[in-house]
Amino acid sequence: MAKEEKTRGKKEQLKGKAKEATGRAVGNERMTAEGKADQMKGDARQAKEKGKDVFKH
Repeated sequence: MAKEEKTRGKKEQLKGKAKEATGRAVGNERMTAEGKADQMKGDARQAKEKGKDVFKH
C-alpha cells in the first residue's frame, strides 16, 4: 500500500508541474496556482509515506 501511495504522490507532483507550466504558458494564474497546489499535495503524500517507512525499519 505504501508503494501505491508513493506512486500516487509522484503522479500528483508531475500533474501539478504540467498544469503549472501550462498555466504560465497561457497566462492563466489560476491554473498556475492549481498546479502548485497539486505539487504540494504530492510532496505531502510522499513525505507522509517516507515517514511511515522510517518507523517500519
